[in-house]
Amino acid sequence: MPQLIVLPHEELCPDGAVIDAQKGVSICDNLLDHGIEIEHACEKSCACTTCHVVVREGFETLSEATETEEDLLDKAWGLEPTSRLSCQALMGSKDVVVEIPKYTINMVKEGGH
Repeated sequence: MPQLIVLPHEELCPDGAVIDAQKGVSICDNLLDHGIEIEHACEKSCACTTCHVVVREGFETLSEATETEEDLLDKAWGLEPTSRLSCQALMGSKDVVVEIPKYTINMVKEGGH
């Protein structure tokens, strides 16, 4: 079973997390199933960027991004070459390390609250 390693995030996962992830299940669903409440404003329909994550390790083991996902990612806050929408990126058989960006386009948190 692959592990999904989540780097520390100030609000969602202050200490980071190591999750036994289900292969073939999206990063978003794996996070939600383990109590990490990543935003998903469009209900995981690939219509927003609130579930954007940056894949720090294991990018090549994830399912391939669709053209729709690539177009949406262009609008994501803090876009990096290994950015993915976590609702679209399905886990493969290898471990993946993700970082959840501090901000999303839908809800920029003011003053660090």
